[in-house]
Amino acid sequence: MTCLVTGAAGFIGYHLSERLLAEGHEVVGIDNLNDYYDPALKKARLNQLEGRQGFHFVRAALEDQNTLETLFSSYKFSYVIHLGAQAGVRYSLENPRAYIDANISGTLNILECCRHSEDLKHLVYASSSSVYGMNTKQPFATDDPVDHPVSLYAATKKSNELMAHTYSHLYGIPATGLRFFTVYGPWGRPDMAYWLFTQAILENRPIKVFNQGKMQRDFTYIDDIVEGIVRLMDHLPKSETGVASQRPSRSWAPHRIYNIGNNQPVALREFISTIEDALGKTAQKEMLPMQPGDVVATWADIDDLQAAIGYKPSTPLATGIGNFVDWYRNYYSQT
Repeated sequence: MTCLVTGAAGFIGYHLSERLLAEGHEVVGIDNLNDYYDPALKKARLNQLEGRQGFHFVRAALEDQNTLETLFSSYKFSYVIHLGAQAGVRYSLENPRAYIDANISGTLNILECCRHSEDLKHLVYASSSSVYGMNTKQPFATDDPVDHPVSLYAATKKSNELMAHTYSHLYGIPATGLRFFTVYGPWGRPDMAYWLFTQAILENRPIKVFNQGKMQRDFTYIDDIVEGIVRLMDHLPKSETGVASQRPSRSWAPHRIYNIGNNQPVALREFISTIEDALGKTAQKEMLPMQPGDVVATWADIDDLQAAIGYKPSTPLATGIGNFVDWYRNYYSQT
């Protein structure tokens, strides 16, 4: 089968592309390699993919409608895994238009191309745990209201869910949205806390601990995320007339939303201790107040995903952090 992976040079997109190639699938990757974080890291990920049988890369932005239409006319995509987006909660306060361009206009272009595709079996797209915003009920469940985002990034992801549902309803596109919960691991993103902490500790600089360390996150290892995506690709949502009366949050359209997380929130101080243990060094801590756009805790209710595909994350935090630290040291010893 042929798969389109948007954001193929990104953290999750790279790992997913690698897994699909290993399983013998043809992968067309698209990414604009923007400079939100060091493009050299994105190119290094691509270097692991390019030259492998079945991989084709196109450098383009999701806003480039003509390039996307050309891709869909050149390949018969059975699956579209739409991971490309302008990421980052805090950066959305500095550069809001980047989020509208990539996350709203870019997703609209993907949906339009899927609408006109005769070969598409399933659209799987990235949402985010950020959509839960000001919710205080724990754990977060997909039946919970998500009407109070606290960042523009979160607002665009909620918009993506609404857009995908609309196209699914109008044009019968099987579509599944995944609300990712704090993904970490090798080849990760330099703007994420685990990377920033590791870098600062190794460079003998203090780490910034927000909200006085009174935070919790549902950290999810990258291999567990990829396993969930791959299993879901062949789990096509179907129209279910009448189900909405039993579960008001579920549509009759062939559209589903799942949380994909570890279902085990970890306190920030425990997370820092795990990194310290992996590095063999103690962090200097700069205690700071809560950041605008942040939330105190995330915790994924993954019962629906377990029921649908038997999803169960299996990577302990210490193992995942250890793998990241080993990769980090090796990566920077070679660059």
